[in-house]
Amino acid sequence: MKINTKDLLSGIILILFAVIGYWLNQDHALGTARRMGPGYMPMLTFVILLGIGAIVTLFALFSGPNPLDKWTTGEVLAIPAAIVAFFATYIIVERLNIFQGNYYILGSAILAGCLVLAIPHGWRALGLVHAGFALFGLLLEQGGLMLALVGCILVSALADPDHRPKGVLGMIIFLCVLCWWVFIKELDIRVNVWPQFL
Repeated sequence: MKINTKDLLSGIILILFAVIGYWLNQDHALGTARRMGPGYMPMLTFVILLGIGAIVTLFALFSGPNPLDKWTTGEVLAIPAAIVAFFATYIIVERLNIFQGNYYILGSAILAGCLVLAIPHGWRALGLVHAGFALFGLLLEQGGLMLALVGCILVSALADPDHRPKGVLGMIIFLCVLCWWVFIKELDIRVNVWPQFL
C-alpha cells in the first residue's frame, strides 16, 4: 500500500467537516426537493462532502507516496493565532451587540479566523477561500445574493496569486447569472437578490 499522506489527511478533514456540519444542521427543517427547507441544501452539501471525502481517502491509500511538506514557523503559529482571532472576534462582536442573532457573530468570528490563517503563504489559499464563504454567509441576508456572490468571488480570487482581473470579472458575471437562474427563477428560493439598503 502506497499512502499519499496529503490526500489522506485531506480526505479525513473533509469527512470530519461533513459529519460536524451534518450534525449541526439537524435543527433545521429539511422540506422536500421541490419546497426546500432551510436545512435541505446544507444537508445535501454535507452528504456530497462526505462522499468526496470518502473517495479522496480511498484513493489516498494507493496513490502515494506523497509526504507532507515541512511547515514554516509562520504556518505553525498561524493556527493558534487564527483560533485566538476567532474567539476574540466572537467575544468582541457579541459584547458590542451590533448584530441580531448568533449567525452574524459566528460568521464574523469565522471570517476573522480565516483572514488571520491566510497571512502565511502556505495557508493563504485555504484561509482566503473559507473567508470568502464566511463573507458570503454574512452578506446574503442584508446584502442580497448578488453582493454576497461578488464578495465571495473577490476574496476567494485573492487565493490565487496569478488570478487575472478579466477572469475574475467573467466568473462574477457567470455565477451571478447562473445562481439567479437556478435558485431564484427555477427553484423560487426566497432570498434577497439585491441589497436591502438600496
